Amino acid sequence: MKSIRILILAGALCVFGHASAYAQSRYPVKPIRLIVPAPAGGATDALSRLVAVKLTETVGWQIVVDNRAGMGGNIGLQAATQAADGYTMVMGQTSNIAIAPALYEKLPYDPLRDFVAVTLVSASPIAFSAAPKSSYKTLADFVTAAKAKPAQLTYASPGVGSLSHLTGEFFQRTAGIRFLDVPYKGSTLALPDLMGGRIDVVSTSLEAVMPQMKAGAVRVLAITSLQRSPAAPDVPTVSESGYKDFQAVSWYGILVAKGAPAPIVDRLTTEITKILLRPEVKERFVASGSVPMEGGPKAFSALLHSELPKWARVIKESGVKVE
Repeated sequence: MKSIRILILAGALCVFGHASAYAQSRYPVKPIRLIVPAPAGGATDALSRLVAVKLTETVGWQIVVDNRAGMGGNIGLQAATQAADGYTMVMGQTSNIAIAPALYEKLPYDPLRDFVAVTLVSASPIAFSAAPKSSYKTLADFVTAAKAKPAQLTYASPGVGSLSHLTGEFFQRTAGIRFLDVPYKGSTLALPDLMGGRIDVVSTSLEAVMPQMKAGAVRVLAITSLQRSPAAPDVPTVSESGYKDFQAVSWYGILVAKGAPAPIVDRLTTEITKILLRPEVKERFVASGSVPMEGGPKAFSALLHSELPKWARVIKESGVKVE
């Protein structure tokens, strides 16, 4: 009887294994949810919807975009940990994946423990910008002035604890300067004050300042990627401005909950990577100030392992806290 039970169990496992493999080979058999941990209408939402539309166009998948805004993206990320069947993706980014773990005392998820990296999607540098009529023509001009007037020059960013704010903290320590932080509730509020001469420099993503830069309403002093941006080839990087290897990038990437079947993760990686290589997608990214950043699970995972301790160190050294 014992041997019969073993045979029955082995047969059941075999059938289950074949059924599981069959279901994965037919993937997807139902709509795929893409959680966007941000409000509709913003940069994260636009990027996510571009990926969703292109997946539908190229492979016919039905992608349901699910906006879950709140707590800096924490609500959306937590929701994504609840579904590990491969039918729920989430668009993670620097702020909620690499920065949030060190910024919040009780985070409802762990980026390395609770998620599987699928693929990187895009990246945009932070831009240090001044008003066109400002005396700061270069980043060196601003640093020189900041050294002459410690903690007097004003430096605006879209919120305490944001990537732009922490990039400013990071740069202060790198350059050996101090300026007066002026946090705003978003770059759309900070940029008018910059253009009006009420703020010396603004730190925000290149994407956010692209329209004003193209219109000549702001002067971008430097960007924080290691290479110059195709969207602003005449703007130098911080690295080439005298601060070698300085880098702070707003990146985006697709993740799924830990436990998602490996064949499904591989399929998602393959299809999303194909999208990122399409010329029209690259053009969309460049026009907005970003670049496609295709890279599968290994590349994405390696980035996470380098970014998490980097931003944890910046937060600890600067003493930044959020309520």
